[in-house]
Amino acid sequence: MKKSIHTLILFGLLSSATNAYATRYVLSDSGDTVVGEIGKIKADQNETLLDIARRHGFGYQDMKLVNPDVDTWLPQHGEEVTLPSQFILPVAPMQGLVLNIPEMRLYYYPPKLNGKPQEVITYPLGVGREGWQTPYLKTKIVEKKANPNWYPPESIRKEHEAAGDPLPKIVMAGPDNPLGAFAMRLGNRDYLIHGTNKPYGVGMRVSHGCIRLYPEDIEALFAEVSLKTPVNIINQPYKIGVKDNVIYLEAHPFLDEDTQKYENNLTSVVALIIEISNDKDYELDWSAAYEAINKPTGLPIAIGKYLSKVMQAKVDTKLSNAITQAEKLNLQLQLDSNLSD
Repeated sequence: MKKSIHTLILFGLLSSATNAYATRYVLSDSGDTVVGEIGKIKADQNETLLDIARRHGFGYQDMKLVNPDVDTWLPQHGEEVTLPSQFILPVAPMQGLVLNIPEMRLYYYPPKLNGKPQEVITYPLGVGREGWQTPYLKTKIVEKKANPNWYPPESIRKEHEAAGDPLPKIVMAGPDNPLGAFAMRLGNRDYLIHGTNKPYGVGMRVSHGCIRLYPEDIEALFAEVSLKTPVNIINQPYKIGVKDNVIYLEAHPFLDEDTQKYENNLTSVVALIIEISNDKDYELDWSAAYEAINKPTGLPIAIGKYLSKVMQAKVDTKLSNAITQAEKLNLQLQLDSNLSD
């Protein structure tokens, strides 16, 4: 089978806590923007759905959207679990770090080497909860620190004090440090991309605005990302992409604070579909698009085919039917001839 979009390379990230791995995609120059393939596995009785998510490189939201009927804490042994391992790349420049907040996922585009194709690596995220939203901005990495101390801002200390859980002015590096073992500071210095001592919060809105990764993911990313790497934090609950002349729509739940912007409002999606199909003849399935938006699964859903392929399929079908009819007629003539003899 021809794979025009990518070559898939899996590499292990050794960790004492988990066997999780990241996925590195090598992009072709075809212009396709859908990578990966949806997977299926069987649940093990010794794992929660969150264990499965972490082991395969997903967060809580990723797994619950596509496995709503699988018990989070007690999956049945041998129960089929879908792995949402196919992604539409965000509509953003393919450079540095692109963080899509409603998707709760990071895309890292390493610097492109001469003569080599562009690559992308993707990781799940924990993001800011309502009232402490992660800001949308374009910035860069200005500081990297292993084993960081945490200096809780006064606003967070007041919140903890009000809850009867006062924080010290400095939380030293170690297992109780919410920043985990690695942290990278953004140009807006109030925000960090860091690890966590509560990995099950990845794929949830749980932070005070900072970006959390699994411990093994931040360790791998920290080793690859250099200072001054651009960071683009975006808000794209709906993504449109193309693979093999098919248009795909990937929908994620929009943030609660964006309800007025996105609920019952398809303007942004229609604009994306029109833009990507511009100057080309596509047969669009608007009902499939509407269904994907109203029941977001986080999976790319086919919503349009290049018209030349559709027409060719119709021609092939008509030709096949014509051949079948001709064969039947020929057999009937032979039968009539035999009977007359």
